[in-house]
Amino acid sequence: MSVRAMIEAGFAVFANCISRWAGSPLVFAAALSSVLAWALFGPYARFSESWQMVINTGTTICTFLMVFIIQNSQNRDGLAVQIKLDEIIRAVHGAKNSMIDLEDMPQEELEKLRISFAAVGHKARSNPAKRNRTGAAG
Repeated sequence: MSVRAMIEAGFAVFANCISRWAGSPLVFAAALSSVLAWALFGPYARFSESWQMVINTGTTICTFLMVFIIQNSQNRDGLAVQIKLDEIIRAVHGAKNSMIDLEDMPQEELEKLRISFAAVGHKARSNPAKRNRTGAAG
């Protein structure tokens, strides 16, 4: 395994743990408690610039780092969904296998497909008898 692959795998595990941890009720309660403690300390600190810098610095650092954790989590979730959809397309008889890996297509081609499918949807909505080609209620 290459060094890059080891770093990516390690970061994926780290980011997954942090995103689960950060989204927990316990962490939310801790963050809320910290903000309340900071606010209650305000009169004692005479609402000084240093008092304000504590919360500003802390939240800025946390936000900056969480952007990368959230982006990694979104990338992994998006990839997992795409793989699942690709498998459904592959497995369903009559589905267009050309729809697999659309996320790698150029934007212009995706737009053409979107327009094409929008026309199919519009046509189906304007013809109640052909709204559901499988015959199921809907």
